[in-house]
Parts: sequence; C-alpha cells; structure tokens
Amino acid sequence: MLYRENGQFKTTYRADQQVFPIAQDRWAMGALLALALVAVPLWADEYLLRAILVPFLILSLAAIGLNVLVGYCGQISLGSGAFMAVGAYAAYNVYVRLPGMPLLLTLLLGGVAALLVGVLFGLPSLRIRGLYLAVATLAAQFFVDWAALRLRFVTNHSESGSVSVNALQVFGLPIESASSRYLFCLALVALFAWMTKNLVRGHIGRSWMAMRDMDVAASVIGIRPLTAKLSAFAVSSFIIGVAGALWGFVHLGSWEPAAFSIERSFQLLFMIIIGGLGSVAGAFLGAAFFVVLPIVLNQLLPVLGQMLGFAVDTALVAHVEAMVFGALIVFFLIVEPHGLAKLWATGREKLRLWPFPH
Repeated sequence: MLYRENGQFKTTYRADQQVFPIAQDRWAMGALLALALVAVPLWADEYLLRAILVPFLILSLAAIGLNVLVGYCGQISLGSGAFMAVGAYAAYNVYVRLPGMPLLLTLLLGGVAALLVGVLFGLPSLRIRGLYLAVATLAAQFFVDWAALRLRFVTNHSESGSVSVNALQVFGLPIESASSRYLFCLALVALFAWMTKNLVRGHIGRSWMAMRDMDVAASVIGIRPLTAKLSAFAVSSFIIGVAGALWGFVHLGSWEPAAFSIERSFQLLFMIIIGGLGSVAGAFLGAAFFVVLPIVLNQLLPVLGQMLGFAVDTALVAHVEAMVFGALIVFFLIVEPHGLAKLWATGREKLRLWPFPH
C-alpha cells in the first residue's frame, strides 16, 4: 500500500517523463543518498570503505559506461578493460607531465583519451556486428596491453611498468583518507549516473535504442548509423575511461597493466548481463553482486567445509566462485535476460497494484 501512487496526477509531459515520476521513488532515492553521504562515512570502517564500497562505486561507473554501448545501443564490446587502461594511463601522464593540473580535470582528460580510442575501434561497427564486432573490440584489449608493456613513455619510462600517484587533492582538500576517497567517488558516480539517465531518455538515447532494436528500420526513418553508433562508443568509452582513471588513482594508487587485463573486460560484461542490460540501475546491481558474492563465498565455504569434514583452500574458493558466476550468467540469459533490474521492476509493478492481482 505504501507504494501506491493514488492522487499523484501529472499535468505536463515534462512531469510525466521525469527520472522519478512516482513520489515514493524520489523519497527512497533521497533517503538512499542521505544514507550514503552521511551515515556510511560515519559508521563504516576503513576496510569496508577501501576494499568494498570504493571498488563497488568505480565498477558501477564502468558498468554504466559499458551498458550505454551494449545495453542501449546493442553493440557488443570486449574492450572495456582496454578503455579503462587508456583512461588510467592518460590521466597518469597528464598528472606527471603537467604538474599542478587539477585532479578532476586530469580524470576527465583520461576519459577524453579513452573516448578517442573508443571511437577509433568503434569504426568497424559501421560494417560488422555481433561476434565479429566483439573480436574487433577485443583487438583494442590486446593493443592497449602491448602498448602499456612496450611503449616506455606510457609508463613514464618505468623499468617495471608499474606507476603510482600520491598526494591527491580536490579543490585544495586532500583525499587520502578512506572516507574522503569514498565521498569523492560517490559524487562522481552519482553525477555520471544522473547524466547518463537523462541522456538515454533524450533523442540521442532513443536513436541508440532504435539501432539496437532494428538498425535497418532506424536508418529508414532517418537515424544515421554513423552518428548513433559512434556517439555510443564515444560516450561509453569516456565514462569507462574516467572509471579507469578513478580505479588507478583513487582505489589502487599504484598499478601495472595487469590491473586492466581482459578479465576486467569480461567482468564488466558479466556485471551488466546479471544486473540488467539497458538499465542504469542494473549497472549498480551487477557491480554489487560481483563485489559482495566473493566475500560471501570466502566466508561461507570454509564454514561449510568444516561442517562436512574437509579443508577449503583459497584455490577451491576461486574455482567455486568462477563456477557460480558462470551458472548465474547462464541462468539469467535463459530465465531473465534483463537481469536483476527487471526483477526489481517487476516487484515494483506488483507493489503498485497490490493487493489486486497482476
């Protein structure tokens, strides 16, 4: 009954098309943001902030970027790890070669570099699709891995290939503590999520979805495949590049090319499959699932092993984790292709009509 919108009338098209048209959704989102901004930094310990919440926020941002391309535009990509690497290394080069550059601008320039690389590798999407496009974007992963290992200027002539940053500041305020890093990531992720949600609701997002659903019909009604597909690659790569820069600067602090391997690309793809294709909320749900499930398995499996009388080592936990993720991906592809976001939307619709049958 609390979710019923009786008495909530829309008198304008603008009011009907707002991001949260139901008042209960606006209240819930406001409460969630207040909890994230105030309660979490006060109550959470350093481990929870650094090892769980900060990675969750950055991976959510990367998943939002990939969802723009795969979920909204229908262009499959296996090069998201490469775009994260481009964003991280481009931001690092700006950071070390232009002293005094503001951190926010440094991160955004990393995103711009990823945007350029993403558009370059998105050009084949004008002629190929499906598995062939996935292979073409996979080439970006191998090329960026090779460049990070072989081109010395990318890592500022580091002998080991490892780079590091320190003394990060935003508007003169240091972001060295766990709570400051968390709040900085939260602000950026909330801003990008809001911008993406509004973008996909406009004419650009509708052109992406038209290309996804039926590209020939979209071309007939006047949507240019060149503009639609390359704009999706550009926006997606920019967001993923910013996420990569955040991953290197804020989360890791020191990293090497292995931090953005092909496993990262598959991880992000699995996130949006489980969370929900074509949904901003699905990116958060998928990222939360991937961050929380390994922790649950690491805590639960040793206890089950003791109960059953056999030892559980870290290798077994890793294997079980991979099998669980694989089984869940197959499950969602068969049972609910739109992922956790669709399940949440279905539950909301039932709440709106409860206690009447749906």
